[in-house]
Amino acid sequence: MQLNLATLVLLDIYILSLVGVLTLHAWSRGRDSTLGYLAAALLVSAVGTLLASLRGMGIDWVPILLGNLLVLGSAGLAWTSLRVFAGRRPSRSGMLAGAALWALLCLCPAFYASLSARILVCSLLMAGYAALGARELWRRRRQLEVDIRPALLLAMIHSGFYTVRGLIDQGVPFTADGGPPHFFAMVVLETQLYAIGLAFVTLALVKERAELRYKQAALSDPLTGIGNRRAFVEAAERLLADCARRRRPATLLLCDLDYFKQLNDNYGHAAGDHALAEFGRILAERSRQSDLCARIGGEEFVCLLDEADSVTAQSVAERVRREFAELPFVADGQLSVSIGIAEARDADFELNRLLSLADEALYVAKAAGRNRVELYRAAPCESVVS
Repeated sequence: MQLNLATLVLLDIYILSLVGVLTLHAWSRGRDSTLGYLAAALLVSAVGTLLASLRGMGIDWVPILLGNLLVLGSAGLAWTSLRVFAGRRPSRSGMLAGAALWALLCLCPAFYASLSARILVCSLLMAGYAALGARELWRRRRQLEVDIRPALLLAMIHSGFYTVRGLIDQGVPFTADGGPPHFFAMVVLETQLYAIGLAFVTLALVKERAELRYKQAALSDPLTGIGNRRAFVEAAERLLADCARRRRPATLLLCDLDYFKQLNDNYGHAAGDHALAEFGRILAERSRQSDLCARIGGEEFVCLLDEADSVTAQSVAERVRREFAELPFVADGQLSVSIGIAEARDADFELNRLLSLADEALYVAKAAGRNRVELYRAAPCESVVS
């Protein structure tokens, strides 16, 4: 079967509509704005392509003005979908700028009558939107934490294709027998491939981000925002193994909020939750990026300090204890924190043993009156516990 112009355009409209409907269905399942904007882009492009194909029927303003206006609007929607995925708000002015510029230029008779000028402007606007989409992803590449390389490559190929078209395609008029002009055939085929590729990579991005969020939610404490026990155990075992191999120090802080049950009983669980959240915030702020902080029990927290000896750990623990005691809702002595410290080398870099040693130091801090920091020392601690 010969692929004449009508066949190519019908196939293009079918693919855009089908992929648009499937993307719309995916959006309805999760209500992710990225997929919503992409579905709109594909469906609007299908309508625009249909209108753009109505040439030679005595209504050339429909394909030239309305058809290209919708195609440019779809490019703005596709850019917006990547912008939203990157965590930025949609820009209505930016989304409609290309279509608005096209409408204004079409009011100029010289532009409207020049096929080469229309191809140049439309192509450069399409290329610009694709490049802006790639820019949105590139600017937020560190925060996104997903593999954006396929999307970047696809957007840049699309941008490059339309840039080349704008520079070299002088506009071959449509032939009477319906055969496609030499460059227009490539435009239709590239549109089909781009629509399929864009839907595929966007769905992959959304899926990867959702899986990452689920994983982060499973490994974080919902009240304080820091890690939970599972996350701490997994990361701490790796960190301690690395410290043992490289012979570098690590020290554990085991923190327990004093009189926490009394606070809940006297002031309610809302006050207790506030105290936990505030302590989690202080612990995280006083830790470095390489350290591991987590809430491992009701009012029990841990912080594994990487490349820190007991002196450094005691300094960090004292700052944490003092800042927590200075908070307004605990200034009257209703709540404080006791902290036990143990060095990894004393536990042969084994996590369970390290937690046990830090717990012994914490017991000493509790027995000595609470609201204090105690360092594990083998002989003294063993005699006190016994």
